[in-house]
Amino acid sequence: MKNIGIAYFDCFSGISGDMVLGALVDAGADLRAIEAELRKLNLPGWTISAKKVQRRAIFATHITVEIAGGPEAGNRASGVETPGKSGVVTSDLKVRPPEEHDHHGHSHAHAQEHGHDSAQGLHPEASGQTLKPGHRGLTEIVRMIDAAGLAPRAAERAKKIFRRLGEAEAHVHQVPIEKVHFHEVGAVDSIVDIVGAAIGFELLGIDEFACSSFDVGGGQVKTAHGILPVPAPATAELLRGAPTHSSGIQRELVTPTGAAIATTLATRYAEIPPMTLRAIGYGAGTADLAEKPNVLRLLVGERAETEAGEYWGAPVTVIETNLDDMSPQIYGYFVERALAVGALDVFSTPAQMKKNRPGLLVTLLSETENVARLIDLVFRETTTIGVRTYEVRRKTLERELVLVATPFGEVRMKLSRMNGTILNATPEYDDCQRIAAASGVPLKQVIAAASFEFQKQKQTEKL
Repeated sequence: MKNIGIAYFDCFSGISGDMVLGALVDAGADLRAIEAELRKLNLPGWTISAKKVQRRAIFATHITVEIAGGPEAGNRASGVETPGKSGVVTSDLKVRPPEEHDHHGHSHAHAQEHGHDSAQGLHPEASGQTLKPGHRGLTEIVRMIDAAGLAPRAAERAKKIFRRLGEAEAHVHQVPIEKVHFHEVGAVDSIVDIVGAAIGFELLGIDEFACSSFDVGGGQVKTAHGILPVPAPATAELLRGAPTHSSGIQRELVTPTGAAIATTLATRYAEIPPMTLRAIGYGAGTADLAEKPNVLRLLVGERAETEAGEYWGAPVTVIETNLDDMSPQIYGYFVERALAVGALDVFSTPAQMKKNRPGLLVTLLSETENVARLIDLVFRETTTIGVRTYEVRRKTLERELVLVATPFGEVRMKLSRMNGTILNATPEYDDCQRIAAASGVPLKQVIAAASFEFQKQKQTEKL
């Protein structure tokens, strides 16, 4: 019987990257083990430490990441900002429009008073210009994670969080995601927070995530681009589809890193999921708020699966709409676009519509982090004026890909297992189609050859 590890982000006072790390350590994740894994990234110039602090009536763990070099080293926002001399909350936001490419991101007022977690250090680079030394692109960060040899699930989670963060900034600044980069200091800080959190979740055996409503705070942030509202634009983009509220505290309580971690991983919101609670962690922000404890609470528990072998996957969202006035040509294009931007599946069912019109019930399956962008796509690319959404659970078999050699070329086989036994083995259609087109062999012959070679390999290797 498999136990499923569950983590619940209780964001009653916001969330930031170092608050997540602090809550994980407070809940029992070994900081030295996290640091040892982070050192595999071959990322120089940083140290990490933890200490117990008091925030109002709650004792929590505060994580400090000190970064060598640059005036910002060691200054972290940790879920709140320090008021500047002007009386408004200031931020170390370093996102710049392309025309400001030649200016450094530290030029804004009071930068020395703030941490980069509130700002992320993300900025788009001008098209055609060379990336300056001291900046890291998302591609480089993903490559660094891949090369580190981390636990596969931790590495995948970290990469998904970084991609989501990059997509939010790219959307806000209307540039391709390839043009989004991190200033070096911000990149180190973000890597430690995001990859460290992914490692911590793995150490605690977390399989599923849920999240409360986000208290985003209020007021304004002062940046190189002027005064912006709280939540900052990138944070607001990351919070699309998630429940939010403001307690009225005039501070930035949710940072881009915190929002990216929680919204990328959480598959349900608002309610604490059923679980046996086994650990509680409190991660402290830097400031001690007068209104309430400036901490993130992380509830860690587990539940038992009712069946062995097969398992319930994380909940997914169903997006539905009815269409009776759209060209089939548009529908085909829409399906391609939906799959390209993250839909797990797209299909249609014949339906009898109002006024006796034949129509389609169009259904999309989506992970939580992709729901908002898929709904936007539905409205942009189809003729519908409304959609429905609801959450469902999926029971899936264990799946893997294996390569088989046929007389016509190599073909991937998609295998599904239950309790270690192969139930299905299907040649990858795209491989077979490509080989058939290139060799002039009928598609059905390539598919048959792949299945035959797999059965031979299965008997030899006892798959």
